[in-house]
Amino acid sequence: MGLGTAMYRSQAAATAPPLQIDLDAFDAQKKTMALPNGEVLAYIDMGNASGSPVVLIHGYTDNARDWVPMLPYLSKNFRLILIDIRGHGQSSKPECCYSRLDFAYDIKLLLDALSVERADIVGHSLGSIIAQTFAEYWPERTSRVVLISSTGGTPRGTPKKPQFDYASEIRKLKEPLEPDSPFMIAWWDSPTPVDPDFIRRQRRDAAGIPLRVWLAVLDQGLSADNAYADLQRTLPRLQAPALLIWGSKDPIMEEPVRQTLRKALPNAKVKIFPGLGHNPFWEDPRGVADIINAFLAN
Repeated sequence: MGLGTAMYRSQAAATAPPLQIDLDAFDAQKKTMALPNGEVLAYIDMGNASGSPVVLIHGYTDNARDWVPMLPYLSKNFRLILIDIRGHGQSSKPECCYSRLDFAYDIKLLLDALSVERADIVGHSLGSIIAQTFAEYWPERTSRVVLISSTGGTPRGTPKKPQFDYASEIRKLKEPLEPDSPFMIAWWDSPTPVDPDFIRRQRRDAAGIPLRVWLAVLDQGLSADNAYADLQRTLPRLQAPALLIWGSKDPIMEEPVRQTLRKALPNAKVKIFPGLGHNPFWEDPRGVADIINAFLAN
């Protein structure tokens, strides 16, 4: 998920480092799998086919391409399974349902179809909530968990910051979504330069998601009304070794919501990247990959 200029001050004058992956070639790798629940999930299966499986789950309005900046730095020993979650990318976009368990069950069914018995699960933002849900409900299928820009929910009574109320801005959107509109440019803004073609494609694909899906995920998968109680209820089930990663300047996952996850997972390893925002694996892809490689190698 990108974040707006109201949250960040872009360094527009700086030059983004070039990506090390051809985006057309990457997109062409995508396959689809029809699942027993009637959904079709798009995914990319890459890396070492006989290596340790690592599932990567993107965030809200993103897709599997989200991981491209970091991919060159991940260990060549991994078999990487990058997923378009339901409603996103090239996956099916059903009328319902978009709870965190719906997303996680799709991934369980995909791993069944790929004959992957056990995997490391890596998620970002909404994808991190899906990752922790997968680990909670299918612990026997989970080796380790990496949660990037995640949360244990916002405790009731936490002061709100209206300037960061992205949900109300999304509720104002009308179709057709315009990928180069001020909202979409702000939504995909970054505090450090990111390859412009990468961002352009991300905006284009996000605009292709039906507005009803944007709203359904917001209401069912990211609802602030009951998220704290819901997440805290199941977090004790997460017994897999966990690594928690945040950028210190993440304006969505600020310290109070980080604390709720750290307290729920007291044995987790924690890494905070100074000065980075909500997408630290775009901003310092090598640094984030190094931490993940070391954690998954143990």
